[in-house]
Amino acid sequence: MTKAKLLVLGSNATRIELKDGGSAAIGQYLNETVVPSMALINAGYEVVLATPDGTKPHIDEVSDAAQHFGNDEAAHLRARHFYDNDASMNQVRTLGSVIDEGLDGFAGVFVPGGHAPVVDLMQDADVGTILRHFHAAAKPTALLCHGPVALVAALPHAREFRAALVAGKTEAATELAKDWIYAGYRTTVFSTTEEQWAENNLFHAHLPFYMPDALRLAGAEVTTGAADWAPNVVIDRELITGQNMASDHPVAAALIEALDRSLKNA
Repeated sequence: MTKAKLLVLGSNATRIELKDGGSAAIGQYLNETVVPSMALINAGYEVVLATPDGTKPHIDEVSDAAQHFGNDEAAHLRARHFYDNDASMNQVRTLGSVIDEGLDGFAGVFVPGGHAPVVDLMQDADVGTILRHFHAAAKPTALLCHGPVALVAALPHAREFRAALVAGKTEAATELAKDWIYAGYRTTVFSTTEEQWAENNLFHAHLPFYMPDALRLAGAEVTTGAADWAPNVVIDRELITGQNMASDHPVAAALIEALDRSLKNA
């Protein structure tokens, strides 16, 4: 018997638009998806993966490497086997079906990163419905790396907010962000300098906006660690955010602690 169910919000995006035209291949990061999911299952929780269209997230090829598992090839292979074969990663639901069946049965929600959530989840109406539910219930809500940008989906006009970001219309974005449920929350997210490294070394082009700017314009307080690529986790009320891929284990530990405490106090 499991303690409770945990909802994982996956992305279906495989490409992201670039600032000066064109697009680049992206996906969800393997370690950011698998490390917390495996930790949750080992801690006694059932993991339910859901995506906008109900198909399995595409794993970013850059993330499918031992370097994201402490240079431990055995750990990398275990993670890949888990993602390829475990029922929790293959019995994928649509976000809509999960909402229709009711969200009360979930103890918390987790959003992994990779650039993919920047494309679809941050402007998905169903993601907004889910986030507003967990916020109202004060249930643990954890997001990792680029995942925290999905929080803007809780805006009434998330699609328009993202379009304003892409267009560089900061005043319009600020106006669209009024009454955001996470306004004033302390958060972290993939930093601008970490993103600039990705632009220079992976994309060889500029992305349409940076994640800290997006969250600040929405109304969050954003802090990033003193050193790029080092683990960094920020907890404020029900919200748990991790800065980068190196924050996978600490985010998992913080989420499990919050879930256990929430169940104990229920």
